[in-house]
Amino acid sequence: MHKSWKPILQAEFAQPYFQELSKFLTAEYERTTIYPPKHQVFSAFATDLSAVKVVIIGQDPYHGPGQAHGLAFSVRDGVQTPPSLQNIFKEIHNETGAEIPKSGNLQRWAEQGVLLLNNVLTVEAHHAGSHRAKGWEIFTENIIKYLNENRPHLVFLLWGRDARNKAKLIDKSKHLVLESAHPSPLSAYNGFFGNGHFVACNEQLEKWGLTPIKW
Repeated sequence: MHKSWKPILQAEFAQPYFQELSKFLTAEYERTTIYPPKHQVFSAFATDLSAVKVVIIGQDPYHGPGQAHGLAFSVRDGVQTPPSLQNIFKEIHNETGAEIPKSGNLQRWAEQGVLLLNNVLTVEAHHAGSHRAKGWEIFTENIIKYLNENRPHLVFLLWGRDARNKAKLIDKSKHLVLESAHPSPLSAYNGFFGNGHFVACNEQLEKWGLTPIKW
């Protein structure tokens, strides 16, 4: 993680809820296969806190082999692009005309100040949602509360129920909150496609005098 995040994260790590979560995770990593690998659980926080200008909230990590690497919606280079991410790329193409990338690695977004934060940061292999209600949701909410209170201008992209539930934590007089259906094939045609979020995000960043994201 970037050093700018250490005081915030260390404060969370010291909380009773996180100590219980840590015990659970230690046992789970010993018992079975958990994604992402231990050293990549906090990869989202490699982005300098002071550089964060867009926050995308995911659900829980991909649960297939070699997919999750700590950034919401992202997969490593060489891994087939999952359906939700394919739909994200399609929407970007439809909005901006940008070519659909061959790689689903979103590190390039993170390097521009996009915080790709899942609601739950770990998952058991082949068992979607298996680490829900273990404490990660508290952690994620606390990070969002911190960003809301301590950063002046952020764009939050909230797709799907889990992410949209976080809207109540955000001061809309300071930040832009864009909500829609999730990009999953099950819901993308119910409001994700055509949401215009990527163009709207960049337009707002420019209004604030910030560099837009090269999606």
